Amino acid sequence: MSHDRDHQRDRRPIWRVTQRLTQRLTQRLTKRPADSRTATPGHTGAAAHLAAVAPVLIVCAVALVGLIGVAGLSWLPLLAVGPALAAATSRPRGVLRIGILAVALGAALGARGGAPGREQAIVLSSLAAVTLASALASALRVRRERVLAAVRSVAEAAQHALLKPIPATVGEFQVAVRYSAAAAEARIGGDLYALVPTEYGVRMIVGDVRGKGLPAVSTAALVLGVFREAAYDEPDLLDVVGRIERSLARNLGADDFVTAVVVGYPESGRMEVVNCGHAPPLLVRDSAVLPVEPTHPAPPLGLRALSGETPSLQVLPFAEGDQLLLYTDGVTEARNHSREFYPLAERVAHHLSDEPSCTLAGLHDELQAHVGGHLHDDAALLLLRKPVAVDGHVCAQPKGPSAAVEGARC
Repeated sequence: MSHDRDHQRDRRPIWRVTQRLTQRLTQRLTKRPADSRTATPGHTGAAAHLAAVAPVLIVCAVALVGLIGVAGLSWLPLLAVGPALAAATSRPRGVLRIGILAVALGAALGARGGAPGREQAIVLSSLAAVTLASALASALRVRRERVLAAVRSVAEAAQHALLKPIPATVGEFQVAVRYSAAAAEARIGGDLYALVPTEYGVRMIVGDVRGKGLPAVSTAALVLGVFREAAYDEPDLLDVVGRIERSLARNLGADDFVTAVVVGYPESGRMEVVNCGHAPPLLVRDSAVLPVEPTHPAPPLGLRALSGETPSLQVLPFAEGDQLLLYTDGVTEARNHSREFYPLAERVAHHLSDEPSCTLAGLHDELQAHVGGHLHDDAALLLLRKPVAVDGHVCAQPKGPSAAVEGARC
């Protein structure tokens, strides 16, 4: 009995020191859990707190096993898990603190177990080496995170410059846009859209550049720049398309092209559509969804010289309450785990609302669920609606799933 009491007294000082060190280290590691410089992507709130504390808990758990288990060095190498894990969640200073705690506990447990000096020195040297390597890995990770943050900010600036935000109301139309880049970290891709009010009516374009990456972004910037200039200068919508074609012919490679739909509303009740090899827009009228197939199919922009065919102007009646949905093939070609395409026309009818933003929100969320949360191609949706006028006032009364939330607005 006396021997057991003496053995327990020998354990208390180590455990008390461990407890105090753990408390202080945990406080230091978690005093700024919301710091964007130390938080890793996806770690927020409770998850970030747990990620910061986990290395400390692992070191203490190994030390506890060493205290109550077999004496000696058999458990001490596992102390290296603490600083190694901290490299993925903490800054270099935090890694060094955890490493110092691991080395101190290793030395105390080794001395308590009566381990030979040479073996203890090897274990402690290994712990110190792992700590230094982990601190270096942490420093490199922090540097990469800063670079990624800088790239994201540049991408966001480029997105705002190329794909300028479109207001909810343009002229006499309600408008909504949804865009998702396949490269989530890049924020932008090869899909493009623009809508401008001009003296010739509201004009808009939705297109898809062949290819991906920076060349596709550069081509998208070229198309949008020419469109925004030509839309203000050219009275005829076909002349707007012609200027884009000539610019692309001078700047694109032999295998490059852009599919696009250019739309104009020159006068009340009349919508003009020019389709250059793009997916047909969807006309929503009286809850029916009708694809606007081109009467005379034309090649994509940049390929006119090869085919010799010129695009044609298609005129649609567009009354109050009608809606026109433009989109890219990243939407219709999105597949689920069963390799089934997303049925856009069918789902538009399901999510239809008098609020374009509500319609696109439902479509976008369902599209993300259809592909399992990750799109393999850029996807753009642009919905235009002409509100119904009641006694000379424009009135938008939701009739779809959002009616209970949005209510009537006149």
